[in-house]
Amino acid sequence: MSPPLAPLGAEAVHVVIDMQRLFAEGTHWNVPTLPDVLPPIQKLIEHRPERVVFTRFITPPSLPAAPDGWQEFYRHWPQLTQDRLPPGILDLVAPLAKRATPAKLVDKEGFSSFSGRAFHAVLRNLEAKTLVLSGVETDVCVLATAVEAVDRGYRVVVAADAVTSFSAAAHRAVLDHVLPRFEYRIDVASTAEILAAWK
Repeated sequence: MSPPLAPLGAEAVHVVIDMQRLFAEGTHWNVPTLPDVLPPIQKLIEHRPERVVFTRFITPPSLPAAPDGWQEFYRHWPQLTQDRLPPGILDLVAPLAKRATPAKLVDKEGFSSFSGRAFHAVLRNLEAKTLVLSGVETDVCVLATAVEAVDRGYRVVVAADAVTSFSAAAHRAVLDHVLPRFEYRIDVASTAEILAAWK
């Protein structure tokens, strides 16, 4: 039996990671279970709407325009550069798009949310000390954000029922085996537990 989640206070910020049409629709990065996490994400947003930040994963305009370190990656995924994608596919999914005002939306070109140039500044303006993470994918951008957040001194809470991945096995491995290795720095909790702790 895991101990109760320690209280979350005014310093907590909910980070909604990459809940985009890119992962919800018929692209090569489609995550079939993405709709399943929308209800818990919306509950977390509604609980503290003023304490939410959204990120978007932005692919390069073309393969030649990809940064040097990402050239090999996008050679494997050439159909996901912007010149090959339909218009608007990088937008957030409809239920969330209307909530993501420009001040709350951070674009990033890497896995970690901290790769977004404005991300740290947004967190600083919100005086964040704890990050509650939701979104996609558990084993890629969520994990990368969680680990970097720990290194930057944040307390991290991953909402277990509000994250998902294309790979069910990798999703479960991160929640059950990888994140528990970061004990005392990363908590894994349900949305209900987070809401009860976030007074």
